[in-house]
Amino acid sequence: MVTRTALVTGANRGLGLETARQLARSGYRVVLAARDLAKAEAAAQHVRKEGLDALPFQLDVASDESCARLNGIGAIDALVNNAGVMLESDENPLAAGLLSQSAMDITPDVIRQTLETNTLGAYRVIQAIAPGMRERGYGRIVNVSSGLGQLNDMGGGYPAYRVSKTALNALTRIFAAELKGTGVLVNSVCPGWVKTDMGGPGARLSPEEGVRTIVWAATLPDDGPTGGFFRNLNPIPW
Repeated sequence: MVTRTALVTGANRGLGLETARQLARSGYRVVLAARDLAKAEAAAQHVRKEGLDALPFQLDVASDESCARLNGIGAIDALVNNAGVMLESDENPLAAGLLSQSAMDITPDVIRQTLETNTLGAYRVIQAIAPGMRERGYGRIVNVSSGLGQLNDMGGGYPAYRVSKTALNALTRIFAAELKGTGVLVNSVCPGWVKTDMGGPGARLSPEEGVRTIVWAATLPDDGPTGGFFRNLNPIPW
């Protein structure tokens, strides 16, 4: 049996680390990418303690130069674009259910910086990895999005984060259309409100629960969906 390889960005903690662990438990060789190499190595070692196949990789998704190094990483079968930031608040008031960061006050620079990581970061990584998937006729790309980016239920607060995730969803649709029929499936996933550094301790879901749909989308069968937005294994409105 051929061992598939998965690349998870932002894999040093939270959803990224748990996604990497779950994929490794499913038999994948997992590359754990993080901006800080020491943190990537620590995360990989944490996964290897279970006797699983895990490798660290230094990657800053907001850097063109860093992402260019992905061209030499080898074959990647599943890509999970998990790296993300919420720059509107250091204290994450979302964890208390507060929408206190108004679009009336957030500067354009905060939006620009957020897009660099949450949207353009995923774009850079997909551009580096997807051509190889297309050539081999197999690939799964999962963009970790958020319900805060749903146009269907768009509200106020957190404009930078919301805009970046809405734009990420657009990338999902674009790449899914361009890769249709090549064996590469591209989907967005909302993990829900998860107990991570970003979600806070008051969140409803554990990381193990939050990554369920991410792992599902990363391991879809050949006849699985593409160009969709999912939560709890079910499609949700854009």
